[in-house]
Amino acid sequence: MRLTFLGTAGSWPTKERSASAIALDTEREMVLFDCGEGTQRQFFQSSASFMRVRRVFITHFHGDHFLGLPGLIQSMSLNHRTEPLDLYGPPDAKEVFDQVLKLGYFTLRFPITLHALSPGASVELDGYSVRTAAATHPVPSLAYRLEEGPKRGRFDGALARSLGIRGADFGRLEAGETVRVGDHEVRPEDVMGPPRLGRSIVYSGDTSPCGDIEKLARRATVLIHEATVGAELEDEANQWGHSSARQAAELAKAAEVQELFLTHFSSRYKEVEGLESEAKVRFVEAHAARDLLDHLVRQP
Repeated sequence: MRLTFLGTAGSWPTKERSASAIALDTEREMVLFDCGEGTQRQFFQSSASFMRVRRVFITHFHGDHFLGLPGLIQSMSLNHRTEPLDLYGPPDAKEVFDQVLKLGYFTLRFPITLHALSPGASVELDGYSVRTAAATHPVPSLAYRLEEGPKRGRFDGALARSLGIRGADFGRLEAGETVRVGDHEVRPEDVMGPPRLGRSIVYSGDTSPCGDIEKLARRATVLIHEATVGAELEDEANQWGHSSARQAAELAKAAEVQELFLTHFSSRYKEVEGLESEAKVRFVEAHAARDLLDHLVRQP
């Protein structure tokens, strides 16, 4: 499972950063969270392919989070895409998506399904689920939690040896086969530890500090949280539905997440090391994302 930060700017793109967009390769398919202006160009510069995107989850309909959609969809058509695409967003999503699909003259060559989600909704997909929570922002906004299903427990080699397993039979058991040892059988589940939780990624979208997002992020593998400004401007940012790096770190600590990535940086910050340092004081596993950063999501 790999995250690619395509755009980490707040409100509008800058020379250093593109507008909000995050690709997640689940191994089965590519998922895109937000699609700000310039997202398709960022794809070309990244390790990810926009043609593999199967689903797009939009947090809200401020331009820096969705205006890349018309170009992305039209480029998919020009590249002869035939696979379906699903678009998800907050309660007003179908109306806005319908307008997006009517922009300009082009031929849509593949099916698109539109989904409007409410806070607290859950969507069951291929090998993972997506849950939503309301973000605190001036317009209808969602945060998302993508979570894999439970994983098989780890193979216990010492236990297998105690049951008489030797040589190639180790590999057969790990591959899911039942192995005979003398007059009895050893099944894979006999030598596996308890099931493990799947990996989980939470994306806040734009929000001021929010209890519902803290609950959504509880013990997540990775939390991606907006950090528009430093602590010196957080009161003003909160009034506009944004957070500081310090507040993002405090939420990550309270939610007991494994890692925090900060994003959505105001254009006033040419460099974001200061915001990262501010967050690390409160949560040591805080990192400032940068455009085109790849991150492999560790198994819990």
